[in-house]
Parts: sequence; structure tokens; C-alpha cells
Amino acid sequence: MSIPIHIAQKLLLLSKGETIPSSSAKHFLIEELVLEGILERNGRIKKTLRLQDNNALNIYLKNIYSITNLSDFIDLLQKENITRNELVSVSSDSKLRKVRTFKGFLVNCFNPIQGTLNNKQIIINPVEGTFQFIYDFEKFIPAPNITIVGIENPENFRHIGRQKYLFKNINPLFVCRYPQNQSKDLIKWLKVIPNNYLHFGDFDFAGIGIYINEFNKHLVDKSQFFIPENIDDLIKQHGNKNRYNDQTTNFNVEAIKESSIIELIDILHKYRKGLDQEILISDFKDQKRNNNEEIY
Repeated sequence: MSIPIHIAQKLLLLSKGETIPSSSAKHFLIEELVLEGILERNGRIKKTLRLQDNNALNIYLKNIYSITNLSDFIDLLQKENITRNELVSVSSDSKLRKVRTFKGFLVNCFNPIQGTLNNKQIIINPVEGTFQFIYDFEKFIPAPNITIVGIENPENFRHIGRQKYLFKNINPLFVCRYPQNQSKDLIKWLKVIPNNYLHFGDFDFAGIGIYINEFNKHLVDKSQFFIPENIDDLIKQHGNKNRYNDQTTNFNVEAIKESSIIELIDILHKYRKGLDQEILISDFKDQKRNNNEEIY
């Protein structure tokens, strides 16, 4: 049980000696305070409220809601970023307001990546089979020569070693778009760091839409949609017709500036198929087996 901020604001006005319209403060707490004689309601048509006993209001709020300072309580609820510790300090209730305590995103790489975190040098180099999680992402800055590669699907993120051949010309740090609620942290971070962004997703209308609507609109010229050179053959041989038939475009094709995406769209229409990015994992496995090389 908590007090809505608009009711708390009305109580603060009343505590300062103001009289307010009764219609502006409709809540069961107000009715309770009237019944307790702490608030007084006057008027027949245009009813008003005023505070009878300021000390009694403070005692009531402390005993029932653990609120010791109404002004501090309101200020805290209006903060954009808030901790559970702060909530407890003003109301003894860490669940008074929904708080995201687990922010950040996963990263992965197949070569050590240098950067700074909280102004200290850091090397990202997870052991095979593990990922690293960046919590203080606002203070994480990769080296300027690093290209951030956003991976849409978890399996591709897990098996980056099997897709190393795709990224020979860049020094990539892979970031994961999932879990879904972490993607806003990822975009917020990408907007402030100078590094270029390469989006590695599915080769269908949904994948293009995710790139355009979630990433490119914020990053514009420093973002690019990854498309392998043999995409025509891949879609022809391994494409799925359901990816084409079941999906619609949720973006303006005429507004797209990347010519490679326009070419990809033409290929999708040509074969009336879409392609899941996971095919690039199995494609690399086949190459490894043919060369008798170790598969990660």
C-alpha cells in the first residue's frame, strides 16, 4: 500500500496551510483523514479541504506509511533514477516504486578487447562458454578501434567463434540484444560512445525492421546492417518461405539510405524467402569439418 504522488503533493499543500478543492484529491486516504478529523471538508456544492492538525497528519503518515518527511518522499518519487535503499530511507518500503536494479547487457568476443570502466583499464576476454556482463555501462568505453557488433539471436551470440570468418576485417565486441528489457540500455550506451555499430540479425523483413526502428534511427551514420557477400546463394538455398509470407514491413523502404539493405530487400522479393542468421553458424561448421579443423 502506498500513496500516489499526486495525493502526496496535495497533502503537502494542505500541510502548508492551503485550502484545495475536494474534487482534486479523490482517494481513500483522503476519506480516512477526514474520518479521523485530521482533514476538514467544507462546502455544499464546491467542497474544499483544509488541514485541521498538522502534527496529527505527520503521526498518521509515519505510523501507517512510515513516511517521516512528506517533502522528501515526493522529491524521491520524482527522481528518474532511484535505488531501493533510498525508498527504504523515506518510507521503509523498498517496493514503493518499481525499480530496475539489474541494468546493463552481455558482451562477448573471440579476441581480448581493451577499454575503460569507471576510468580504469579493463580487458574483456570471457572464457569459452561464458559471457561478461557490463553493469555500469554508462562508464564503459571500448578502445576506439573496436566495432560494436549487435547480435540479434542468442545462439549466434553463444557461438561467435564459429562465425569468426565473417569479421576478419574488424576488431569486434559482440553485444546481445536480449533479454529484451536490456536493449534500451544497449542503445543508450551506443549513442554516447564513438565506436561504429554493426547490426548482425536475421535476413528478413523483421530483422531489417529491428535494425531500422531500434538502432539506425538513433545511431544513423555510425551504424550499418551486416550482410554476408554470399547472401543471394544463402537465401536461395536455405531461405524459409514462411519468413517472407508471414512478415510485413514496418519501415519506410524509400527512406533507407544503405544500398546494401535495398539489395537485400530485392533478394527477399526475388526468392520470396527470408533467412535466419543461425545458418551462418552451421555454414562455418561445414567449413571447419572440410578443413579437418577443430570446432569450438
